[in-house]
Amino acid sequence: MLSHPGVERVRAALAAAGATPEIVAFEDSTPTAAAAAERLGCEVGAIANSLIFDCDGAPLLVLTSGAHRADVAALARAAGATTVGRATPDFVRTHTGQAIGGVAPVGHPAPVRTLVDVWLAKYDRVWAAAGHPHTVFPTTFDELVRVTGGAPVDVTA
Repeated sequence: MLSHPGVERVRAALAAAGATPEIVAFEDSTPTAAAAAERLGCEVGAIANSLIFDCDGAPLLVLTSGAHRADVAALARAAGATTVGRATPDFVRTHTGQAIGGVAPVGHPAPVRTLVDVWLAKYDRVWAAAGHPHTVFPTTFDELVRVTGGAPVDVTA
């Protein structure tokens, strides 16, 4: 898994952004934030879920704490959008090059507008997907904002 093309793109994007790509692979997928947190021995809130939304027809990546759900009305306000809704699996793959369950904050074919949940700042270390459903990498809130060019927002209000 560590040599999977999606993981390689994430590793390269992190390195290009000046981050240290420490990618961890699991034998099995971790389909939920709770499963990932249990496997990593951290709080579920320290899991940075990568969610792709259809934002007025364009992709919007929301990195949200695994402890709560993103509110689409809050996302629409933060993005200045008319409509924000969950994206289809095809839309996700087209815009990220990655499958749902392994969507990373970086390593996409083209830059994706990104919002980073301020709740992630409560943790010294957060974990994000690394381009494959069996991989993650450790990072920080500040580094997520920097490497994605994301805007910090409260995605719950």
